[in-house]
Amino acid sequence: MAACALRRGLLAAVTNFNKKHTHRLLGVVDSSCGFEVYRPRLQCLACGLPNNIQQKRFMSSRSRPEGKVLEAVGVFEAVKQHGKYETGQLFLHSVFGYRGIVLFPWHARLYDRDVTPPVSDSKPEAPGGAHGSKEVKGKTHTYYQVLIDTRDCPHISQRSQTEAVTFLANHDDSRALYAIPGLDYVSHEDILPYNSTEQVPIQHELFERFLLFNSAKSPPFTARDTLKAWQEKNHPWLELSDVHRETTENIRVTVIPFYMGMREAQNSHVYWWRYCIRLENMGSEVVQLRERHWRIFSLSGTLETVRGRGVVGREPVLSKEQPAFQYSSHVSLQAPSGHMWGTFRIERTDGSHFDVRIPPFSLESNKDDKAPPAGYTF
Repeated sequence: MAACALRRGLLAAVTNFNKKHTHRLLGVVDSSCGFEVYRPRLQCLACGLPNNIQQKRFMSSRSRPEGKVLEAVGVFEAVKQHGKYETGQLFLHSVFGYRGIVLFPWHARLYDRDVTPPVSDSKPEAPGGAHGSKEVKGKTHTYYQVLIDTRDCPHISQRSQTEAVTFLANHDDSRALYAIPGLDYVSHEDILPYNSTEQVPIQHELFERFLLFNSAKSPPFTARDTLKAWQEKNHPWLELSDVHRETTENIRVTVIPFYMGMREAQNSHVYWWRYCIRLENMGSEVVQLRERHWRIFSLSGTLETVRGRGVVGREPVLSKEQPAFQYSSHVSLQAPSGHMWGTFRIERTDGSHFDVRIPPFSLESNKDDKAPPAGYTF
């Protein structure tokens, strides 16, 4: 399971208190519901009293050392309202609750269909009723490439894939994909920064390959040459450029497409993309995703319709306690560009349904295909 109460209230509370107080994150065991539920409390080091702010972390009793009740994770830092976090910044994910560390930032264009443009900038929608016809202007927004602590991966796997960053393999099999576990893309507002006195605070096989402890720096982790070289070599396949967002009846859908490259198959070119989707319940009503309906248009002139139960074999429930679900999938076209859009069929607890719009997004192959992705090559 994933942590859930590390959400907007905590974000605002940490921002308000961090000027006068330093907060230590403590984990308290609660064995209700068959799980050991860590409810970290923010303890003020200035006054020694815990604040009335609680967050949840879920951990199986099998993975908790016998008799261990409290665990200090670190000390919260000020949330950055302006500027960006640097390489080596430790953080808790405000929605999924995992521990992570920033590798490097991306500057993306966020197309938020929930934001109404000024009257002078708005254009009439095209006829036909397609929600993809709405004019939306992109706004620069910061995202981060991060490593996820492997100790937290088992506890978030039901809410967020931890192998979401995939590459095309470097051989003739045009459908062969491989993943780098524990890589994620995180929006600026999802980061709750903290510091730790540990020299290896995050457990991940790439941590010591990519980062070097340097007590003279803040944060005290700097990029090794291997990280810089890996970022440069894989930049076209990692780069996050466009983010699309739309909310329907309190269910917000965010889509991030990535171009993966081109392969030749049966005397034709096959272009591959992956796309990451996050659904988030912004209301209090419990709902469940039941069906997906995709429309995929290719520059070659084909229009494909895809319907099916759930997503990636699951029908996630979105509740106030566990409001978000994130997954990745792939699409291939025999053309260098196309578009995707669609809907998710959502079911309420009374059995009624409604459709949530998936914001339309472009599939573009504007990268240099001469250099195949390097993946784990350093």
